[in-house]
Amino acid sequence: MKAVIQRANNANVTVNQEIVGEVEHGLVVLLGVTHEDKFEDVQYLVNKITHLRIFEDENEKMNLSLLDVAGSVLSISQFTLFGDTRKGRRPSFMRAAKPEYANKLYQEFNLLIREQGISVETGEFGEKMDVQFTNTGPVTLILDSKEK
Repeated sequence: MKAVIQRANNANVTVNQEIVGEVEHGLVVLLGVTHEDKFEDVQYLVNKITHLRIFEDENEKMNLSLLDVAGSVLSISQFTLFGDTRKGRRPSFMRAAKPEYANKLYQEFNLLIREQGISVETGEFGEKMDVQFTNTGPVTLILDSKEK
């Protein structure tokens, strides 16, 4: 399971020109699921994302977590994180999980973050979405549950 996390302000996601999810302050999380992922991968990423100290304290040092700043998450399912571009010019998405399985783990991911007391907004799984936000810092990190 891979996650691209970006510290963000004023984030929103639209489907068919209608905003379906938005957060003022927190993280935009692009989440990719592969067919090898299990519930343990979900737990690992949720724990890492909610406790990662990537928000600035009063001394402008990254010492605060999403929990510390009472931030929110805009969670977007993104199968393209498992695109393989090693051969040819068109990415292969064979490593991406089938939609039913990916959606199951994506929903579990969102549920576990909510259970931490964090507000989660989402896009619509499997739909074409437009995501807009201000990446503050900028801070962007890539997490992979297989690289523990």
